[in-house]
Amino acid sequence: MRLDKWLWAARFFKTRSLAQQAIAAGRVQLNGDRTKPAHEVKPGDMVVVRVGDWRWEVRVKALTERRGPAAEARKLYDETAASRAERERRGDLRRWGTEPAASLKGRPTKRDRRLLEDLASSSDESERQ
Repeated sequence: MRLDKWLWAARFFKTRSLAQQAIAAGRVQLNGDRTKPAHEVKPGDMVVVRVGDWRWEVRVKALTERRGPAAEARKLYDETAASRAERERRGDLRRWGTEPAASLKGRPTKRDRRLLEDLASSSDESERQ
């Protein structure tokens, strides 16, 4: 079975073309090496997939030609314990961390604009000297 087709069936990517792009960009490794989308996958292979900030290390358990529900997709692979622990840790950090833009409240006020203009003009004066 093709690697891109398996990644699509295992629900790592929404479409095969997204899976192909990720493979071409080097975000997917098969048995520790970069590969091509048409490379054959067989049970027992190790696949490392990076999607955004998330990273999965999985061992291929089964192959299927069709994309089924998420519960069936999870039966196609076994995630390593280290990978699962790291994903859970990152999820907790994301969940409990502060949002960087939480203190921003829309557009700057007139007062904020004036402060920014004063800061810009003072930096221009210091550059002239």
